[in-house]
Amino acid sequence: MLACDESFFGALLAADHDALGSILTHDFLIVDVMSGQVTGHDDLLAAVRSGELLFSEVAQYAGERSVRCRDRAAVVIGRTRMTMRFQGREATASSRYTHVYTRDGGRWRLMSAQRTPIAP
Repeated sequence: MLACDESFFGALLAADHDALGSILTHDFLIVDVMSGQVTGHDDLLAAVRSGELLFSEVAQYAGERSVRCRDRAAVVIGRTRMTMRFQGREATASSRYTHVYTRDGGRWRLMSAQRTPIAP
């Protein structure tokens, strides 16, 4: 399951639309760290595919990550620092994140992501 979490961040950094599509469930939702806006699967993939959303840095802090697993569900809480460009504006965000994974077709897939900013 942690490999899937790593793959998610790697796909964001590489702007790999196909990899993201295989990681996310069809009903995936993310709560944006900067605005608090809720974005779904299709809108996130479209923003990555179009180049509207680009990541130039994704730093993870593996020592601050915790994982809780059940039969078909897992929750990962961690910390990242990301530098991104969205709609032409660059921003850097340090945040705690919560990722909810589900076991789907024999593999882990990301169902929900929530980011909470860390004050400087």
